[in-house]
Amino acid sequence: MTIIENPSRDTWNTLTERPAKEASDLSKIIGEVFDNVQENGDKALKEYTLKFDKANLRNLKVSEDEINQGIALVSDELKDAIALAKQNIKIFHASQFISKKVVSTTEGVECWQEMRPIEKVGLYIPGGTAPLFSTILMLGIPAKLAGCKEIVLCTPPDENGKINPAILYAAKLVGVTDIFKLGGVQAIAAMTLGTESVPNVYKIFGPGNQFVTGAKQFALTKGVAIDMPAGPSELMVVADQLASPAFVASDLLSQAEHGHDSQVICLANTKESLEAIQEEVTSQLAVLPRREMAQSAIDNSQFILIDNLVEQIDFINEYAPEHLILNVQNEDLYLDRIINSGSVFIGPYTPESAGDYASGTNHTLPTNAYARMYSGVNMDAFTKKITFQKLSEKGIQNIGKAIELMAEAEGLQAHKNAVTLRLDSLKS
Repeated sequence: MTIIENPSRDTWNTLTERPAKEASDLSKIIGEVFDNVQENGDKALKEYTLKFDKANLRNLKVSEDEINQGIALVSDELKDAIALAKQNIKIFHASQFISKKVVSTTEGVECWQEMRPIEKVGLYIPGGTAPLFSTILMLGIPAKLAGCKEIVLCTPPDENGKINPAILYAAKLVGVTDIFKLGGVQAIAAMTLGTESVPNVYKIFGPGNQFVTGAKQFALTKGVAIDMPAGPSELMVVADQLASPAFVASDLLSQAEHGHDSQVICLANTKESLEAIQEEVTSQLAVLPRREMAQSAIDNSQFILIDNLVEQIDFINEYAPEHLILNVQNEDLYLDRIINSGSVFIGPYTPESAGDYASGTNHTLPTNAYARMYSGVNMDAFTKKITFQKLSEKGIQNIGKAIELMAEAEGLQAHKNAVTLRLDSLKS
């Protein structure tokens, strides 16, 4: 864990690079899976589930009995924790509704917009060693608030064809309409194309590995929207000389344990702080159950000394982190100047874990510098905005001549006539 001291700006492009992705082209594999699912439907899905998840399924859809059996295995303590998280997530996302506001742009011309739900959405939830039931809350709650009629969830089963009980509980709690035992590319293909069992959806949400990410991007070519381009998890912590090294190290490792290709960056204003943080990382890493995975991520990470505040802020915006923790005393000097970040965590008692689970904000965020132009998932992601306009007689008279002139200048005579006829009728 070397320390990079006050790097010159011409090296920032290298320092802000994400870990290299595998160079293999996945498009051929993904295309073949989509073709197979389109041609063979459920039969193809069951074959892929047997091949990749070692589960021989009779039914792809999780039954009510299976859901109830799974829910019974979830402890009351975990249910209470999930309930707390649900309440906070619901409060925060409900505040994002936009009320109807009619604007009179000219006398007699009224315009407004209204939110409408995306009727059918699909949620992909990874399984494996870290079943992300928290992501069901982050996606299912705003989907339900938005009024989505169908909320389809796909998650891979274990070898016995079972789904993690916490996933089943969270799905039932937020109002998911259908749960399917499907993972990988085949799950995305099923929700994109539809099969005998799995309904097609209009937009797909959720994290996944490079195959799932590639499949979501392929789904775009089939007319299905996705939440955002996704990549490995990432975190930047900005620490000053008063920041607790233990707190900072714990934050770095909480993100590093997500996966081998996760990336964390620690940005500090003194070398002494960085050295103390590195010692804490080594100490805490030694006792982590997922230490091998976290170590791989730490190997991809950076410890950077920048002692100039303006340059620190410029570097943050250049990197555009998915998660940004400001463990500094003078946080106000940063906040107004941060323009590129998925989510910001302020102060020593605001770990990134809070946003992952229970503060109320959404943890589905842009990675790989997409925070420069994408927002994290919010109510807008599950809705469309329809614009409305209404012109009175006075309104068409006030803007009609301008419309006629502009339409004629563009050579669109029928556009002009649609206005001229109305203006002439009013004259007569």
